[in-house]
Amino acid sequence: MSTSGVTRKVDQLGRVVLPVEIRRNLGLREGDQVEIAVEGSRILLTKVETRCIFCGTGTDLREFAAKRVCNGCVGRLTSFAE
Repeated sequence: MSTSGVTRKVDQLGRVVLPVEIRRNLGLREGDQVEIAVEGSRILLTKVETRCIFCGTGTDLREFAAKRVCNGCVGRLTSFAE
């Protein structure tokens, strides 16, 4: 695990702003979900994939190789492979 060297304060509501560099590296966009876990004295944030990795839609998703793909993209991929 690497550290960014960036610190942030927790506000009155318990919120922390994630630096833009980290959001970009992880592909986090407004509205994305993150899982919050505690491991010893560490807080772990993990991006939850809730959108198609190809088109970005959030509906009719299937899981393939631990990634989400919508039915529309599955159809296009299937026709591409034929």
